[in-house]
Amino acid sequence: MLLLARFLIVAALIQAVAAAERPNVLFVAIDDLNDWTGFLGGHPQAKTPNMDRLARHGVNFRNAHTVAPGCSPSRNALLFGVQPFNSGLYPFYATDKIEPSVLDQYTSLPQFFKENDYRTYASGKIHHGTVWTYENDGGSREWTEHNGERLASLPPLVYEPEAGYVQGTSRKMAFCPTTSPLEHHRDYVTAQFGVEILSRDHDKPFFLAVGFHKPHLPFIAPKRFFELYQDGIEAPPIKADDLTDISWPARRNVRLADDLRYRKAGAWEDVRRAYLASISWTDWNVGLVLDALEASPYQDNTIVVLWSDHGYHLGEKRSFRKFSLWEESTRVPFIIWDARKASPEGRHSDEAVSLIDIYPTLADLAGLEKPAYVDGASLAPLLEDPAHKKTSPAITTWGRGNYAIRTRNWRYIRYFDGSEELYRHDRDPQEWENLSGDPSMAKQKRKLAAWLPAKEAPLVLSGKELHGVIDADLPDVTEFRKQWNQINAEIEPPLE
Repeated sequence: MLLLARFLIVAALIQAVAAAERPNVLFVAIDDLNDWTGFLGGHPQAKTPNMDRLARHGVNFRNAHTVAPGCSPSRNALLFGVQPFNSGLYPFYATDKIEPSVLDQYTSLPQFFKENDYRTYASGKIHHGTVWTYENDGGSREWTEHNGERLASLPPLVYEPEAGYVQGTSRKMAFCPTTSPLEHHRDYVTAQFGVEILSRDHDKPFFLAVGFHKPHLPFIAPKRFFELYQDGIEAPPIKADDLTDISWPARRNVRLADDLRYRKAGAWEDVRRAYLASISWTDWNVGLVLDALEASPYQDNTIVVLWSDHGYHLGEKRSFRKFSLWEESTRVPFIIWDARKASPEGRHSDEAVSLIDIYPTLADLAGLEKPAYVDGASLAPLLEDPAHKKTSPAITTWGRGNYAIRTRNWRYIRYFDGSEELYRHDRDPQEWENLSGDPSMAKQKRKLAAWLPAKEAPLVLSGKELHGVIDADLPDVTEFRKQWNQINAEIEPPLE
């Protein structure tokens, strides 16, 4: 009996030591953030000191790409660990309305950590929509504790329409400061939840997810962040005839009507200023959480991962928002800092990586065995040595049959109808010259096309909501051609 008691005590001590050695995870999700940050240099006026600080500490993946250029498919892929062409979750979904038999195949990332004896906490936008993340969870599936109810009870914001609305558009299309106190902003409440969790004494390792909504539309933020951008806002490089060498399925991705409206209203500078202000507002909230981590006893045993669900067009390709297979829509900020290891500052990797790699990477770094179905690869070798070469590309899916293959220097796109695009990034970073029709590029195209999925899962129909892309499941472009021709006639002469 005494021997058994000693054995149980020793086993408990071993378990406690193992738990203490397991890293915490701070999981920072940002909505609609492109490369307009200091650490990626996408816009010369961007002010993001807190995310820049994180990039200096960790590895800045400067060639990182989304799995899908839309909130719902991107987050479903990342959080369930499965590519859209393997899951069938191509468009937008009401996740709580998807047939249970579909999602029961998968273990979400927070659920995976919870099942491995982590405390799991969440606030803000993690999954797409709050119903799946909060209302239907009840603390039984993914989260030990979450902040959904408090977020939902906040008073409304007060905008200043005269400071930047575009005439004739909804409140969603606001581009102006707010006059509400900080605690009325969801992202501030999310940051404060993260600060509070980091101030606690934890008896187990934790997985803390903070999901910031901005810079998602509407582009609103407290006045102080608009005041950072009072001078003229520099426009991104734009080519007037950029769309002449691409196919109809590709043109379907262009939000040309938005571009036309902002040009007619002379509003593009206001839109871009508001986007930059919203980015700096998010950066400030990220800074609150990072400061709390650095002031806590957990700094030296925490892995921080910061990512955005997809990029964003601000006039490039004559487009606004995301929903395309081009660089500005697929490229994302992505940083991993494993604070357990002392490393020199300023490390970066230019290898093409994907957000699908987050699930296997965190499992690997935490010493846990990932589920067998999980796609992607651990980025631990690149964290150890950012100069490490990666053989596989980043694959982005936008509707069944539409894919972009991104390597260190190349982007190859193939649409469901067989039309193609090919861009050489070391010579053409703006993707202005489609080389797919050049006979000398045939070998390069074959090499990249070999990474296209050999099989495509059928489209999941249950819970499907927005499906706004021409693809193998919605192939009729007749009406779109008519609309495109009408809009195109209005934008002559070409841009100056």
